[in-house]
Amino acid sequence: MARPGLIHSPRGLPDTCALGRPPAAAAAAASMSGPTGETPSAIQICRIMRPDDANVAGNVHGGTILKMIEEAGVIISTRHCNSQNGERCVAVLARVERTDFLSPVCIGEVAHVSAEITYTSKHSVEVQVHVMSENILTGTKKLTNKATLWYVPLSLKNVDKVLEVPPVVYSRQEQEEEGRRRYEAQKLERMETKWRNGDIVQPGLNPEPNTVSYSQSSLIHLVGPSDCTLHGFVHGGVTMKLMDEVAGIVAARHCKTNIVTASVDAINFHDKIRKGCVITISGRMTFTSNKSMEIEVLVDADPVVDNTQRRYRAASAFFTYVSLSQDGRSLPVPQLLPETEDEKKRFEEGKGRYLQMKAKRQGQVEPQA
Repeated sequence: MARPGLIHSPRGLPDTCALGRPPAAAAAAASMSGPTGETPSAIQICRIMRPDDANVAGNVHGGTILKMIEEAGVIISTRHCNSQNGERCVAVLARVERTDFLSPVCIGEVAHVSAEITYTSKHSVEVQVHVMSENILTGTKKLTNKATLWYVPLSLKNVDKVLEVPPVVYSRQEQEEEGRRRYEAQKLERMETKWRNGDIVQPGLNPEPNTVSYSQSSLIHLVGPSDCTLHGFVHGGVTMKLMDEVAGIVAARHCKTNIVTASVDAINFHDKIRKGCVITISGRMTFTSNKSMEIEVLVDADPVVDNTQRRYRAASAFFTYVSLSQDGRSLPVPQLLPETEDEKKRFEEGKGRYLQMKAKRQGQVEPQA
């Protein structure tokens, strides 16, 4: 296994983008490999952003970037999990840690997505992903996203069976210890989230503006072959893109302005979604600050072709959006008016998350002053 921190360009992957990398650099990257010459610890993919990737203001949808992040993650984790002789498997997304959208990506820019494996437990793989946007006219590059994803390998013979993960070689012992702490923390939070996500989004009658019922939205989608892996269950990136679309509708209904994704709290994937399921992606406003909105998104799957299984919660997350003026400046957000006791409780919980993240950011900035 190659040392974490190196960027590799695996054979057969169209990631040596001619717009962003000179031939010499592409050739050098393609020649790099781990000690076995088979499984790199990092890859890079890139593509130019098109009009159908963006909203009417030209800002690329957060869901489009999330989908690219997951594509890079599933490639590198699946390759790693199949790097040793044994039962073949496919890596499935279990969780995405908080993802900040540091800067919008625009139509015509190239998104460079770099992914590397940073930790492996017995049954899971941690992948760190960075996204850079490049203006190909000026050559200017900027960091737009950082994300951490967790995958588990499922057997191709039985997709309900979780296989063991080949170990990764660390350059420093501290890397393994830090990775183990991250693994234990995400495992605990994922289990807690699964137990508290039993409620559903109910439609309101004649809702008033700025209330939860006024902006809440749902999308119903039949899972088809194009949404799925070759093994019959949905790509994690497809689910994340749909979740972001619903969150965007909620935010736009609340603000009635141009809105963009600012961050996504941990996305937890509680169960696989199989081909033929009807999924309902529901979003509701939970909290507003002066310039941001928190939206809870729930994904429920209904296996309509399988009478033996009931509707179940497949994924959940909190998305944060901001409102922008025509020149890209942040606008004040209309304040949410919670009505029921449950809405007031969710508002206070959202306020707590907002204050906690605000304090964390201030703590990161202060030492640099």
